[in-house]
Amino acid sequence: MGTRSSCIPGAPRSPKGYCGRWLVLACIGLAACDGPPDRTPTLADADAATGRRLVAEKGCVACHSFPDVKWPRGGLGPSLHGFARQGLIAGQLPNQPGVLMQFVRNAPGLMPGTAMPAITMSDQEARDVTAYLLTLQSR
Repeated sequence: MGTRSSCIPGAPRSPKGYCGRWLVLACIGLAACDGPPDRTPTLADADAATGRRLVAEKGCVACHSFPDVKWPRGGLGPSLHGFARQGLIAGQLPNQPGVLMQFVRNAPGLMPGTAMPAITMSDQEARDVTAYLLTLQSR
């Protein structure tokens, strides 16, 4: 009995040294795993100027005020002055491009009960609006 041990509680006893080898193999196997591919959307092909135009066309200006849109200046939703510096979207979601792209298209899908409606827009339009929102630095 003194020459056999078990490194996993409840596992059958194994020859001395087996646990160390098993742990080394497990670590090598985990280190070889790359994890899931990065599917974070990029804004490389986004156009902030188009995004600015889209916030007017899609009606965002009816509820939100923007630093470079003089009229209309909505007051129902929060002001988006300095939005790029905010850590959270709607006080709950991380202000990251991928999350923001989803939020501008389908806010109720991410935050049930929000007053912001789902807005019909293409993936490219969502990228453009996101790029624009992430330029809003002034407060």
